Amino acid sequence: MCGRTACSLGADNLRRACAYRDRGGRRRQPEWIRAERYRPSYNKGPQSSGPVLLSRRHLQQDADSSERVLMDMRWGLVPSWFNKDDPSKMQFNTSNCRSDTMLKKSSYKGPLLKGKRCVVLADGFYEWQQHSGGKQPYFIYFPQSKDAVAEGKDGDEEWRGWRLLTMAGIFDCWEPPAGGETLYTYTIITVDASKDVSFIHHRMPAILDGDEAIRKWLDFAEVPTQEAVKLIQPTENVVFHPVSTFVNSVRNNTPECVAPVELGAQKEVKATPTSNVMLSWLKSSQEGSPQKKENDLPRWTSQFIHSPSPKKTGTGLLQQWLGKEAEPAAKKRKA
Repeated sequence: MCGRTACSLGADNLRRACAYRDRGGRRRQPEWIRAERYRPSYNKGPQSSGPVLLSRRHLQQDADSSERVLMDMRWGLVPSWFNKDDPSKMQFNTSNCRSDTMLKKSSYKGPLLKGKRCVVLADGFYEWQQHSGGKQPYFIYFPQSKDAVAEGKDGDEEWRGWRLLTMAGIFDCWEPPAGGETLYTYTIITVDASKDVSFIHHRMPAILDGDEAIRKWLDFAEVPTQEAVKLIQPTENVVFHPVSTFVNSVRNNTPECVAPVELGAQKEVKATPTSNVMLSWLKSSQEGSPQKKENDLPRWTSQFIHSPSPKKTGTGLLQQWLGKEAEPAAKKRKA
């Protein structure tokens, strides 16, 4: 399943990170729709809002269906046919949608057959492993290229930052019966967990690895539903590391949520001169809010536009950012 994510990039950098090539091979950045509503967060839960990619044709009928836009939507799909005056009165959870039943349940079948496919964006997602002593949270994300170490500059044509995790989703539009603003909401499709992460949980999000998969999922006018659903498969191309139970409370929204910890030891990143300086900067830059200035955001390097990502297993860049000088905690689980 997927019940918590992190998406810490500011609006401008998020747009840069989502650069893609259109039908003519031109490099483009998706336009933000209502960017002022977006709020970065290290700890997003259902009912909060998060960034998604969708085809512009959903908003403009004469638009090229391959053109992408960014929109902030509420997590937890409210079907268009819901007839109550308050979405919070829904009696069922729609934050996740199982791939094996999404064409059977009316909440998902309707919008899916209408082409309402979206890509949910995140730095990564959290999952909790059950064990005798309780639950251990992990942060799961795309591998980051080891040779991507240079800081990105604002003037760079290509994004040189953290490669966003791209999860397949379904969205819908709900209009209040008494009138009012249309509410856009989404659900994240889940599949059986891949072998490497199944020891953490038996379900995982359906991850679209590479821009070609993203293109096919979003372009509903060119790629019919029966073809698009073939993209919904588990992926082995993720890495993970344990994090502190600090993330358990959705009220905690600081970089400490994603910081690696060592199991069987104290649940803190080991203090080093570098980590003390970095963690001090992270705390001072927050001041109770995840909204850092765009130019102050820590820069990771990789390319969203490359397809697919390399089979790397380390968390070198994340470790560098957090100032952890010990051996990286993230690793693939051996078979």
